Amino acid sequence: MTLDAIVVGAGPNGLAGAIALAQAGHSVRVYERDATIGGSTRSAELTLPGYTHDVCAAVHALALASPFLRTLPLAQYGLDLIQPPVPFAHPFDDGTAIIVRRSVAETAASLGSGDAKRYRKHVEPLVQRADDLMEALLGPIGLRHPMLMARFSIDAGLSAEVYAKWNFADERTRAMFGGVAAHSIVPLDKIGTAGYGLGLLVSAHAYGWPIARGGSQHLPNAMASYLRSLGGEIVTGESIESLDALPHARAVLCDVTPRSLLRMAGDKMPARYGRRLAKYRYGPGVFKIDWALNSPVPWRDPACTEAGTLHLGGSMRELAISERDAWDGRVTDNPFVLVVQPTCFDASRAPAGKHTLWAYCHVPHGSTTDMTERIERQIERFAPGFHDCIEARNVLFPADLERRNPNLVGGDIAGGAGDFPQMLIRPLLSLDPYATVMKGVYLCSSSTSPGIGVHGMCGYYAARSALKHSLR
Repeated sequence: MTLDAIVVGAGPNGLAGAIALAQAGHSVRVYERDATIGGSTRSAELTLPGYTHDVCAAVHALALASPFLRTLPLAQYGLDLIQPPVPFAHPFDDGTAIIVRRSVAETAASLGSGDAKRYRKHVEPLVQRADDLMEALLGPIGLRHPMLMARFSIDAGLSAEVYAKWNFADERTRAMFGGVAAHSIVPLDKIGTAGYGLGLLVSAHAYGWPIARGGSQHLPNAMASYLRSLGGEIVTGESIESLDALPHARAVLCDVTPRSLLRMAGDKMPARYGRRLAKYRYGPGVFKIDWALNSPVPWRDPACTEAGTLHLGGSMRELAISERDAWDGRVTDNPFVLVVQPTCFDASRAPAGKHTLWAYCHVPHGSTTDMTERIERQIERFAPGFHDCIEARNVLFPADLERRNPNLVGGDIAGGAGDFPQMLIRPLLSLDPYATVMKGVYLCSSSTSPGIGVHGMCGYYAARSALKHSLR
């Protein structure tokens, strides 16, 4: 049977693209090289039996913000998103922490040195128009909501360091903003990093930063079940090494990075286009640790126990040094560490009374340095006694992550460097960044706009392009 469309890769973007095509009435088959779908949104027993850990993505800060994912009936197919009481916290060396709650007013009231009024002035109007803002941010460069985006861009175009210095008086507030902006995996002195921080703050207040009950694997599983209900097929355990190996289809969506697309296309790739695509840049990697714990993390500030995510790194200056070092190829002694504590809210992931913990830090691309001691020292800094909680650990170097998922080139979980130039031209300067010059072949990974995050919008917009050009 001739298929209307084939999707290569069953991560959230590939599945989103397949769903959008199936919703339009087209026959779709998804090929996944591994026995388990999910891409970077998988779960597994990485430490001890009975402990479920998220292999890569753990907190879905953009899932409910996604204009496409939030329209899907995923709850009917087994997805239960849990909202921690506190989206994230940023602890400090004095034993206190900034606790960012869903309420903008409550969060602002906890800030010092007059920052409460400034925080509400900058964040509250964006939260009030969160749906419009996310529709504009989580899509290709365009003219959606131009007045809103014009106001947003004035601040978003700044570096996180400059934005924090100009708008907040208290060093603690500046550090909190730096921790959110550092999710970009881009040095905080680069233009555009303030936009990452503002976008994720709006998401925290407007939608929360939820986790999936039972593990992140349940998100792609729910997407796959919904796709099958629409008539879509999923073939697992079949690696597509060449586009020539695929059955005939009118459209092929590839949830892969440009490097993999070049390999799969081979001689079918026009030379000039291939040379341009080969210049696509990859960013720093991550070094990840999962722990099985015998108790919750003993944070010095008890309010941190309410937070799903914690940003460990102290001051804005320390955060900036850490992110600059990773970008420039240096291993830092005091890394910015992102921590997720899912079993504080989801007891199903560990045996009774036990806990899991997830963390990573940014490292140079392809780094082979073991960051275990540095990461655990950072946690111990804000939670004395943490080492006594550890029953087992599993570490993943950048190369381990890439072996598990070839899209994580050099451990780059963002699908490519996310600095300002490459966010505008992702992967190439084009009015349609999803359509390649090869007839009927589309790119739908996070190497296209809007980039990093579990939101499915790269796949959705690639499907829209295919519907326009190949599946009319």
